[in-house]
Amino acid sequence: MSMRRAVLAVALILGGGAGAVRAARAETLAVAIVNNPDMVTLQKLSPAFTKATGIHLNWVVLPENRLRQRVTMDVATKSGGFDVVMIGPYETPLWARSGWLDKLTNLPASYDLDDVFPTVRDELSYKGALYALPFYAESSVTYYRKDLFKKAGLSMPAHPTYTQIAQFANKLTDKAHGVYGVCLRGLPGMGENMAYITTLVNTFGGRWFNMKWQPQLESPAWHKAISFYVKLLRRDGPPNAASNGFTENLALFAAGKCAMWVDSTIAAGSLYDPSQSTVAKVTGMVDAPVQVTPNGSHWLWAWSFAIPSSSRHEAAAKKFIEWATSKQYIEMVAKDQGWVAVPAGTRKSTYANPAYLAAAPFAPLVAHAVETADTKHPTATPVPYTGIQYVDIPAFDGIGTSVGQDMAGALAGRMSVAQALKRAQRSAKNAIEAAGYGGP
Repeated sequence: MSMRRAVLAVALILGGGAGAVRAARAETLAVAIVNNPDMVTLQKLSPAFTKATGIHLNWVVLPENRLRQRVTMDVATKSGGFDVVMIGPYETPLWARSGWLDKLTNLPASYDLDDVFPTVRDELSYKGALYALPFYAESSVTYYRKDLFKKAGLSMPAHPTYTQIAQFANKLTDKAHGVYGVCLRGLPGMGENMAYITTLVNTFGGRWFNMKWQPQLESPAWHKAISFYVKLLRRDGPPNAASNGFTENLALFAAGKCAMWVDSTIAAGSLYDPSQSTVAKVTGMVDAPVQVTPNGSHWLWAWSFAIPSSSRHEAAAKKFIEWATSKQYIEMVAKDQGWVAVPAGTRKSTYANPAYLAAAPFAPLVAHAVETADTKHPTATPVPYTGIQYVDIPAFDGIGTSVGQDMAGALAGRMSVAQALKRAQRSAKNAIEAAGYGGP
């Protein structure tokens, strides 16, 4: 896509022509983003936005754990270090309630907010008002190597169980040739290993808290889920699995090192792209595995742009996030890199586009996963919280981080599963009571 065409596209998105470019005030926005492949594309295309508006962008790109820590500190203290922050459904309603974010009103008609999937809009709202715009939305699925399954005489069902995943992994592991039966998140963090592990616990019949906010981490369901996870990765996972998060496992699968991988739908755009993946032609995708219940077996997340109330450039920030999450931006990505690379999971129009459906055979499965993720019923038994791979209370950031370290310790063999869960139960109990929840 030529720069001239890109600039004209931006001008149209923002409701102005060349006059809008000349009239733009020279401003610089500090933008905090996570270091995922889709954000690399955003940075590549952003000069068109700057040329069309005169608004410059100073990128701060961080791994998820560091991004969450740094952005939370900046926004909570109202230091004004960032004008645009990338957050998700966990932070958005909590921060909106605390008055840390600008409400997003008066979006232009061309933005077409009704085109955004309702499940995604709801997760980014508080008391009926929108506080973030989704860059991409995701659920979780099972990726697998069709060539390896065929060679081994195996057939991947459309709705696998974790028992089947373990059986397949055991047959497909070929460590002598650097192929591992399964790759799963092990890197500690609320949004890293615990995002995945929470869905695992959910479908094994577990939950974080009962209706009295008492932690349930030493329950039989947690023991079964974590024992399964540790045994599976030690037997059939890659070396140093406790150091692998989303980014590391994406690289492993794209390099042909994983026979299966349960993780975010957003990876599909990279894995099906021959320029980024050595296994693009042999990658398959099915639902995330289940075990005793489908509740909470696949998550819902949306990396989204929000404007901190402490931003010094709110009008310019709003222009940027409208552009970066627009239908026209999706079309820009398609023209520059092909339809398979466009930000996924946000807009109904993307999934009704024949060009996208032809380039992305995984599209219907992604749309179904995003639309059916039920954050209000994440577990088989009742819970006092919402959120599938997180608990929607401020204290969960610290709880998830601490428990994630314990789970990584069990995976790495530094402690037994029972010891890890005992530690996790104790720290979760102390944190939840300190936050004013729970009781005898």
